[in-house]
Amino acid sequence: GSAGGRPTGFDAERYKARNVVERAINRLKNFRAVATRYDKRAYIFHGTITLAALIIWLRT
Repeated sequence: GSAGGRPTGFDAERYKARNVVERAINRLKNFRAVATRYDKRAYIFHGTITLAALIIWLRT
């Protein structure tokens, strides 16, 4: 609200889901090629993200 603190429309379940997505994006950004986006073409960048996601998935 206007006095600070938690917003009036706070939904704990929605916040948990958002946190999971943000942590996944941060894990992807640990890969240098994803964080700096060296690839010029979108389809190559998509492949880079796919490979990074696959490596993360296999490590967990």
